[in-house]
Amino acid sequence: MSDWPELSVERDHETLAVLHLAAQMLGKMRVAHAPWMNHGWHVALQPNARGFSTLPTGSGDGRSFTLTLDLYRHAIVLWVSDGSREEVPLNAGSIAALHRRLIAMLDDHGLPSDFNGTPNEIEDAIAFSKDNAARDYNRDSAGRVREVFGAILPAFARFRAGFAGKASPVQLWWGSFDLAVSRFSGRKAPPHPGGLPGLPDRITREAYSHEVASAGFWVGGATPTEPFFYSYIYPEPDGYRTAKVAHGRYDEGYGEYVLPYADVRRSDAPAAMMLDFFRSAYDAGANLAKWDRTALEREPLAP
Repeated sequence: MSDWPELSVERDHETLAVLHLAAQMLGKMRVAHAPWMNHGWHVALQPNARGFSTLPTGSGDGRSFTLTLDLYRHAIVLWVSDGSREEVPLNAGSIAALHRRLIAMLDDHGLPSDFNGTPNEIEDAIAFSKDNAARDYNRDSAGRVREVFGAILPAFARFRAGFAGKASPVQLWWGSFDLAVSRFSGRKAPPHPGGLPGLPDRITREAYSHEVASAGFWVGGATPTEPFFYSYIYPEPDGYRTAKVAHGRYDEGYGEYVLPYADVRRSDAPAAMMLDFFRSAYDAGANLAKWDRTALEREPLAP
């Protein structure tokens, strides 16, 4: 068995829910105060050594700022281009309290603080300001989540490096709270049917405007679930669901190939198992969809 940390939905769910909803607040700041980029890449959170951060956001007065979901300090940390810094602890007691303190911190620095107050991609979502339920934030759970992301990020980077065509950065999508990287064929896709809970159809259709194959890791979050790796292609070509994919299986409910994190963790070579899964699922989809793989792919350079 590897030394990758264990994750348990029973033990870690409450902490993951806090992290998920806090990440949504950070991402929604970018939705409200940054120019829209293709596929919404500007709103995703960027992984770093401490956790996940927003891209710099303009304040309207010549300054810029970033917000970091810091899993070492267990806080939302504000950095401003004028040199100021402040943070809000994640163990605020409730999501409403965390939301209130985040807005107060931004207001104190004269920064934009308004954003949509209802979580996305969560069934029966409660507005941040009204979510007064007690939330147990556990530092040990958050530390294990941080270690898991630290372990899998190099393999994600390796997978991303093997593509010369248009591809996204490796980034955290706060709506569902998953780490993902996407490859594009360069061809337009048919309009996406939409219908994703808590996500406007116009956003979904713009995100899937071109043929795309994605690989990712869903750690869970506000929805209690055991974490898993996933891979899918849109539009899905005929024969994809029955293709031979290393280690994983096609899940009809999610509409994608899945590989439980627990299975990868039990492997003696977890990063290799994860990459085998990503590469074989991509190979199956790209071949069936007749992507121009010779033009789109490359052998990663050293290291």
